[in-house]
Amino acid sequence: MSDLERFLVGPEDVVHVKVARLQGSGPREAGAGMFVSRKAQHGTIGGGQLEYMAIDHARRMLADGQDKTEMQVTLGPESGQCCGGRVWLALERLDRASRVRVIEADARDRQADPQVMIFGAGHVGRALVHVLAALPVQTVLVDTRPDELSRVDTACDKRLVALPEAEIDGLRPGAAAVIVTHDHALDFLIAAEALKRPGLAYVGMIGSKTKRASFSGWQRRNGIRVDEQRLTCPMAAEQKGDKRPEVIAVQIAAEVMSRLGQYQSIRESMERQE
Repeated sequence: MSDLERFLVGPEDVVHVKVARLQGSGPREAGAGMFVSRKAQHGTIGGGQLEYMAIDHARRMLADGQDKTEMQVTLGPESGQCCGGRVWLALERLDRASRVRVIEADARDRQADPQVMIFGAGHVGRALVHVLAALPVQTVLVDTRPDELSRVDTACDKRLVALPEAEIDGLRPGAAAVIVTHDHALDFLIAAEALKRPGLAYVGMIGSKTKRASFSGWQRRNGIRVDEQRLTCPMAAEQKGDKRPEVIAVQIAAEVMSRLGQYQSIRESMERQE
């Protein structure tokens, strides 16, 4: 069950606040939304005074028994924000049928999120799963060691397998493969399989420039030919110094999300040209 579903299946009345229209600059795009109950909220329309005003308006709706209303806010001095644009918000109290539709739509959206397959449930892999939990991706964690997988308490698709490299075949176009296992030889096997797959947005392997050179030599000795330019190793190379797993995980996640976004932008541009 997703966080949104847990929020919506409760007994409290809920108002959906949606950015119906945006003119000029604003903190969130048209279509963005959040859900507001009397004491809690899920999601965001960008924070700041705009969000406070919308939450207050939604809770007045709940108190007054109002079903629908609209707000128009200029993002200037009078609203305590300096974006300079204008936002139209649609607020609607959700009945039971509407909640079901929202939950179903959210499930479809999450299925369309890009995959990030992490190979290795060690300290970096576990930290990366935790970081990605808040992001719009489908996280898959692969390992050969049941004890390491059992230490992961963050919700994700956990796969205990004998041949991690075989999982590459199940990745969809636009996915990311992040290789952080406990074994350099296994890293090389997985990286080689990932680089054979066209259409992956990101293939990253933990390690140094020396490890990358070792991978090149391993390829030559084993008669393997892949496009090594597609391999990111070291990952998050510009960030140096702090080797705490949590810090490394944040840096890798930022790099992965950037690459996923670039892939999606290129794909959308190509589709518009067709």
